Amino acid sequence: MHAAPKLSVVIPTLNEADHLPALLDDLRAQTLAVEIVVADGGSQDATCAEVERRGLGVVRGAKGRGVQMNAGAERSHGEILLFLHADSRLAGAMQLETALTAFEAERASSPVLVAGHFALRFDRTGPTADALFRFMEAKTRSGRRGTINGDQGLMLARSDFEALGGFDTRLPFLEDQRIAEQIFANGRWVLLPGELRTSARRFETEGHRRRYALMALMMVMHELGIEEFFQVAPQVYAAQGSAQPLRLEPFLDLARQMFWKHMRRDAGAFRRLGRYVRGNAWQLGLMADIARGGERSVWRDRVDRSVASLLDRPGLNLISDFVAASLAAGLVLGLAPRVERLAWRYSARLRGSGPSQ
Repeated sequence: MHAAPKLSVVIPTLNEADHLPALLDDLRAQTLAVEIVVADGGSQDATCAEVERRGLGVVRGAKGRGVQMNAGAERSHGEILLFLHADSRLAGAMQLETALTAFEAERASSPVLVAGHFALRFDRTGPTADALFRFMEAKTRSGRRGTINGDQGLMLARSDFEALGGFDTRLPFLEDQRIAEQIFANGRWVLLPGELRTSARRFETEGHRRRYALMALMMVMHELGIEEFFQVAPQVYAAQGSAQPLRLEPFLDLARQMFWKHMRRDAGAFRRLGRYVRGNAWQLGLMADIARGGERSVWRDRVDRSVASLLDRPGLNLISDFVAASLAAGLVLGLAPRVERLAWRYSARLRGSGPSQ
């Protein structure tokens, strides 16, 4: 019998015949021998056939990325696990060998749990929204809370993955955010050498700024613990194959209703919103750095040193929490729906038809 490769790559799939073959070819071209485990959630296209044509097996099960990745991990054999999305691409033949070497060195010298992720590079069909994509790519290199997602890959020792209880499967999405938070609470993240290329298709199909705005809204609802939002509106993260131009107004209206309902049950949630907004003030500095044409942390460091430290002082933090929460609630739940309504009507006129009701 041959010894199992040290690294197992687990890939959740659902109708990914157009993108998965390229990733499988990248994995087969690696200088490091890896075990490839494809966990499918009921594809109706040629996804499974493409996997089997390459002599690989498919773990078939229920739909849901967290459920699929847990099933794939259970069927894998490597000491180290790497979870990748099906539309990811590797940058070179030595990427995984180099990443695994760096990961094991960090793990050997760390007294706490270590998890690794890659920086992202978006594969786009055109230059539209270039500043937004550069901003999102820069965030994936920051290593800060709320910036590490499943499309960056997740490298983790099997023993640590099992100790964390695997992926949370209560929702068909956000499993990456939840395990990222567990890792921040129990250990640390390291940025692995190399980049992952990932498809920008969801942003280009749904609308760059609308998709990013909805992602921000999802994070706020998640942070406040308003799980009902995701249960009532599961289409906040539609399957890639069913993605279409996104209309934000229904989600914003639903969020407004649930937000005020939640505030009546949990008075402390308003301050938590304020702390969350303040904790992400560094992104304004990053935006300024991107606007200056680079990623040097000039304005980001200034925000950290000056604004963030000032607002966190005893006596000021309560006021700043209230102000930050008020501004965020007013923008997202008050002004944003009106702006979105006008933008949708304008885009509908450009398409030559009225807005759907």
